[in-house]
Amino acid sequence: MAVVRIPTPLRPHTDGHESVEATGGTVGAVLAQLGEAYPALRERIFDGAELRRFVNVYVNNEDIRYLEDLDTAVADKDEVSIIPAVAGG
Repeated sequence: MAVVRIPTPLRPHTDGHESVEATGGTVGAVLAQLGEAYPALRERIFDGAELRRFVNVYVNNEDIRYLEDLDTAVADKDEVSIIPAVAGG
């Protein structure tokens, strides 16, 4: 299973877990399984079938936008990180 790292602002939507395990051959499948387990999290990171534009996802420190996006392959023991963009002034 892949390990999905949950950032602090999203942990209330995963019962406080800083990481969870999920199965799936792609980032999309991993996040879909995560969304089934934690529906409130899904609402925070997805807009319909697409990731919200302020949500960045990395597989083993590689930004999926420069790989295959949600079709990026995920293997057992890979680390998927969800990173919401932070803005301010």
